[in-house]
Amino acid sequence: MGKSLFIFIFLLTTSLLFSQETKQDSIATQKADSLSTDLKTKGIVVEEVTFQKQINPLAPSKAAFLSTIFPGMGQIYNKRYWKAPIVWGAIGTGIAVYSFNNTEYNRYRDAFKRRRAGFEDDEFFDINNSGIVSGNPDVSDEALQDAQERFQEQRDLSLLVTILLYALNVVDANVDAHLKQYNIDDKLSMDFKPYLDYNQVTAQPNYGMALVIKF
Repeated sequence: MGKSLFIFIFLLTTSLLFSQETKQDSIATQKADSLSTDLKTKGIVVEEVTFQKQINPLAPSKAAFLSTIFPGMGQIYNKRYWKAPIVWGAIGTGIAVYSFNNTEYNRYRDAFKRRRAGFEDDEFFDINNSGIVSGNPDVSDEALQDAQERFQEQRDLSLLVTILLYALNVVDANVDAHLKQYNIDDKLSMDFKPYLDYNQVTAQPNYGMALVIKF
């Protein structure tokens, strides 16, 4: 039941994001179409207005959302496909290091706890297989405690690094989506040109300046 609810919420959220993106694209297109009319009402004739790419203000948040639910997914959404394996490798390595240190920590902790309870049958008591000598373990209690603390520190550090890598994956997807929307096309320009037209009713010439905007 819980799994089905999660899938339903995920699908609902994703559909809402896509619908909002479509709505924003429509609004941007309407604004582009009305720009020429607005300028004309102010006495400026717009000779050419061309929009090569619509800006989607929801793209950064969507990229961040996708990378949050699955690392690397936001990079794929941004079409930075080469980044996805790097994200997977970095976070996967962090998880593997955490798992290793956690396993070793549990081994030494369990052995140390048995020593404290008075047992002499842990895996480190006769690690060299030379025979159990009561009161004379191959790995001392102090060594078990030191190893336990060392692996605990390494485990906690690897967990922190993994969390930071996960957060960096989300930030990278968000920032990359922002940067993708900057228009660096060589055709980006704005120019003024002399304007001359004749009024068809009065046959009088109309003088002015034409504003040419290219995106």
